[in-house]
Amino acid sequence: MKPEAKVKARAKALFEAAGAYWTPIVQSAITKAGHPDADVCFRGRFLGVECKSGKKKPTPLQRRRLREIAEAGGVSMVVNEDRLKDLERYLADGGDTDPAVLDRLLYKEAADDD
Repeated sequence: MKPEAKVKARAKALFEAAGAYWTPIVQSAITKAGHPDADVCFRGRFLGVECKSGKKKPTPLQRRRLREIAEAGGVSMVVNEDRLKDLERYLADGGDTDPAVLDRLLYKEAADDD
């Protein structure tokens, strides 16, 4: 299994264990290009979750989609191996987690532009 697939599998397990609705997004002719890897509904919140391995960052189009989700009132996250523990904590806390944990999870455009 490729590293990014491992991140996706672990994130899926965390979402399911937390009772979240989770659906993977497979790019196709009817899917908006750059859409995050998963749509998640957790405790009334919409989460757009992009999974990456290592130090990989979202592409410009993925960044645009994450920004659009945040601007529409959703939660945009980029999760890698290092952030899986933060995701687990976020879910365990019901989405009301320590601000430092949330800060590491939330998509921040400036952090991905460096």
